[in-house]
Amino acid sequence: MNNIDIELIKVTVDDIELIRSWRNSDEVASYMYTENKISAEDQKNWYKKISTDTTSEYWIINYNGKKLGLASITDINRTLSSCYWAFYLGDTSVRGAGIGGKVEYNVLSYVFEELKLHKLRCEVFTFNDKVISMHEKFGFRREAYYRDHCYKNGAYHDVVGLAMLESEWKILKDKMHAKVYRTN
Repeated sequence: MNNIDIELIKVTVDDIELIRSWRNSDEVASYMYTENKISAEDQKNWYKKISTDTTSEYWIINYNGKKLGLASITDINRTLSSCYWAFYLGDTSVRGAGIGGKVEYNVLSYVFEELKLHKLRCEVFTFNDKVISMHEKFGFRREAYYRDHCYKNGAYHDVVGLAMLESEWKILKDKMHAKVYRTN
């Protein structure tokens, strides 16, 4: 799946060590629910699991030919017509350059226009203000507040649950495309 200069390319076995290096970096790990370092064996087991999971999809974020991070949709539920999504940029040199917005637009487009789901959800630590703000700028709305949701680094942390509906996407998608890709 791609839109202009962003490609979301299905993860292959050749990507797993790069993904592991991103996940083990402090810049990425600090925003994840897990806190243990991921071993090569853990990573192989993760890949084996996601390779056969029909309720999830994982992609490498490719920007102008460079692998920058990972995006995923998980818990695809046809009964509820919803799923969760997440992403991270492993290459921290591109943070703040608008890549996250392009990834978000592409995932929204895929979930609502190709999978034809009704709702896209995500969870974000309350201390991750920038990502919460980005989601809200795209039209995500806060739907849940999970107190002491994740135990990490010796303390419990709160998490915000956000979501967007397909009907909201239809209203906002052209405006979002123009903003993210700076077109008129």
